[in-house]
Amino acid sequence: MDFDGKVVLITGASTGIGKALAFSLSKENCKLVLVARHTELIEQYKSQFTMHQPLIIKCDVSNKEEVVEAYNTIAEKFGGVDIAILNAGVGFHMDVEEYNSTYAERTYGTNLYGVIYWIEQILPYLLKKKEGIIAGVSSLADNRGYSKSGFYSSSKAALTIYLEGLSLDLKPYGIKVITIRPGFVDTPINSQNKYPMPFLMNAGTAAEIILKGIRKEKRMIQFPWQMVMLTRLIGFIPGRFYEWLASKSKF
Repeated sequence: MDFDGKVVLITGASTGIGKALAFSLSKENCKLVLVARHTELIEQYKSQFTMHQPLIIKCDVSNKEEVVEAYNTIAEKFGGVDIAILNAGVGFHMDVEEYNSTYAERTYGTNLYGVIYWIEQILPYLLKKKEGIIAGVSSLADNRGYSKSGFYSSSKAALTIYLEGLSLDLKPYGIKVITIRPGFVDTPINSQNKYPMPFLMNAGTAAEIILKGIRKEKRMIQFPWQMVMLTRLIGFIPGRFYEWLASKSKF
C-alpha cells in the first residue's frame, strides 16, 4: 500500500499515537484528515508540517451524529476515505468503591462504537471502489481482564474480535482490515498509570511501526515483541493462578 494520493483519516489525532501518525504522514504526498475532540491541539502543531496542510475536523467519535457530519465534510471535499486509521481511545482506572457505569459508557462509546460509527460511514465508498484499508487501534490489554481496567480491556477485546470478523467479510471486496495492538506507549492515557509499564515506547516509534505495517498490509500489527510474548503467556495462565499472580503484582 502506497500513501501517495490517498485520503488518509486519523481519529484521535490531537495527542499520542494519533499526533505522531499525523507528523509522519504529513511528509507523505497524501490528503490528510485529522479528527479529534480537541482540535485546538492540532491547530497548535500543524504549522510544523512541511508539505501539505491537513483537513481538521472537530468530532467526538462516540457521538454518531457528529461522525456522520464529519464524514459528510470529508466526502464533500475528497469524495471519501481510502485509508482509515481509527485510533481514538480512552481509558479509566476505577476502584470498585467508585463503580460508575458512566466510565463504561465513555469507554465503549469511544473505543468500540467510535470505530463502528466511522466504519459505517466510510464503508460504502470502499465497497464501491473495491479497495482500501481500515486500521483499528486495539491493545495488547485485550487478552485478559486487568484489575481496575475491566472496561478498557473488555472494550479492546470486543474491538479485536469485531475487526477480525470484519476482515473476513471484507476480504472478497478487496478491502483490508488491520488490527493494531500496541503495548505501553508514552501517551496521555498511559500517563495516569501508577504502576510499572514494561517496555514503554515513545509515540513516534509506535507510529513508524504502525505505518510500516500498513504499507505491508499486515493483518495484525502488534508491538513491542517483548510485550506480545508476555501477554500471550499471561493469556495461557489458568484462571486461579492468574488471580493469585494479579493479587501479588503491582498492576
